[in-house]
Amino acid sequence: MRLNPATGLLRHARQVLSPNHNERPPGTEISLLVIHNITLPPGKFGSRYIDAFFSNQLNPSEHPYFAQIVDTQVSAHCLISRSATITQYVPFSKRAWHAGASFFGNLNDCNNFSIGIELEGTDEVPYTEAQYGRLSRLIKLLMKTYPAIQPDRIAVQKILNEIIF
Repeated sequence: MRLNPATGLLRHARQVLSPNHNERPPGTEISLLVIHNITLPPGKFGSRYIDAFFSNQLNPSEHPYFAQIVDTQVSAHCLISRSATITQYVPFSKRAWHAGASFFGNLNDCNNFSIGIELEGTDEVPYTEAQYGRLSRLIKLLMKTYPAIQPDRIAVQKILNEIIF
């Protein structure tokens, strides 16, 4: 796995570029990883709907839940699928819209200084070993590329925290 720091893109990752991003504030140092989970529809794995959601192309007639979220403009930098395929939606150098109104320590708006990684999954269903392996390699690569990201600057859900750290 390789990352081009100039472009912020992962080599060999599946690229589905989202319009839901913008520039980071000038001089902002990337210093936080935020690890989320997502499934669409909720609890369903392996669909094309995450790509559609992050690309503002979700069809609300395809599932009742989609009518609730169709106008939501969000993204993450990347998704690790159940089979450990990485899809990149936003270059790491750009500001993805993944953390919403947020704070970490004494800093507000985590989107400004963080990288958002989604795992295809739920809080109730264990992630796959392949996902954990890919996530571990990606974290190491991001920490090497962005040295301000340290272990205490990785915000994860409880289920992940118990397994990764």
